[in-house]
Amino acid sequence: MARASRSVSLESRSSRNRLKVRSSLYWATIGEKLALGYSKGKKSSSWFIRIATDEMHASQQPKYIVKKLENCKPDDFEDPDGEHILSYFQAQEKVRAFALGERNKNDVGVNTEIYTVENAIDDYMEWHRVNGKSYEQTKASVFAHIIPHFDKQLVSSLKTSQISRWHRSLADEPIRRRGKSIEIDLKDPIAIRKRKATANRILTVLKAALNYAWNQGKCSSKIAWDRVKPFRGCDIPKERYLTIAECERLIDACRPDFKQLVRAALLTGCRYGELIKVRVHDFNQDAAVLIIPIAKGGKPRRVPLTDPGVLLFVELSAGKKASQALFVRDDGESWGKSHQSRRIKVACELANIEPVCSFHNLRNTYGSLLAMKGVSLSVISNVLGHSDTRITERHYAHLQPTYISDAVRANLPSF
Repeated sequence: MARASRSVSLESRSSRNRLKVRSSLYWATIGEKLALGYSKGKKSSSWFIRIATDEMHASQQPKYIVKKLENCKPDDFEDPDGEHILSYFQAQEKVRAFALGERNKNDVGVNTEIYTVENAIDDYMEWHRVNGKSYEQTKASVFAHIIPHFDKQLVSSLKTSQISRWHRSLADEPIRRRGKSIEIDLKDPIAIRKRKATANRILTVLKAALNYAWNQGKCSSKIAWDRVKPFRGCDIPKERYLTIAECERLIDACRPDFKQLVRAALLTGCRYGELIKVRVHDFNQDAAVLIIPIAKGGKPRRVPLTDPGVLLFVELSAGKKASQALFVRDDGESWGKSHQSRRIKVACELANIEPVCSFHNLRNTYGSLLAMKGVSLSVISNVLGHSDTRITERHYAHLQPTYISDAVRANLPSF
């Protein structure tokens, strides 16, 4: 962000009040070839923009684009709101955004005046399809919550207040499950927290699309959505992990082909989607390592294996070619995207595990068991493939043995 330029005569309300009423504008240079103007009349005042072009007059003076900042006025008599009433420094942001838009029209060939939210979503989803992750899930959120609300609206006309109202409304909407709407209990704090967390995730998608458009030079300002903040205190990590006894009961309750997947998840901490894609050549018995070639973040990672883990993968790879999948179903077919959901639910019911866990909870169990044994968070972060150790701290730091917890357990008497 460019540093704000100072102006003794224009930057404060009191200094502008001392200026004389005149037909010509007061100017403050705020950047190369860029100036902010102030018009003071008898009854009203206005902000103006002046951009020096590359064209020259016969007198060898540059030609200027001079325009009034529409739909806004200086904060001479009212407090600034950042949209319709602008302080000197807020007006600078508007002027720089307008100048960027003018430059984009020339450099990129994009007319920011007709660029819609739908255009921004289309551009972002095309990029996301190739470079992003969870494309289908993101696409579902876009068509369920963003497109119906904004649709053909111009990106340049978006307002902070409008996006904030939409964000708040998402938290009040019914839960959508398999095409049906389920009303939330407004007296249940957990249900409300979950809806706010969902609203935050959808807001993140909208911001990502708009920021992508801004980075590509297809809109002139990102102020409107930058000011919208997510709900606080609602993205609390799920504290679900299995005990060792529950893990053993779960493994025993699984069918043979699914049992191998469950054991592998508990011994590696890998996601279901990662395990069903690994091939025989991704297992290195000599190094006792499983290589995940395509992880969630797009980068490969190496997972160290214990002796039981090595034995499992030796068994799985026996008699197979290097290019074959390590995990296949009993019928010889590949595991599909959601084949694990029903199977793990049935296994939990047979193993008397309540509440029923998801396959991803096996990954949480792997990280939790390491944390409770005192393994450093940096090591856990590395083997789980977290992009940031803050993610690991958020989920597992509370499980690690600490001086405080050890001191309490050692000194508090029994009653």
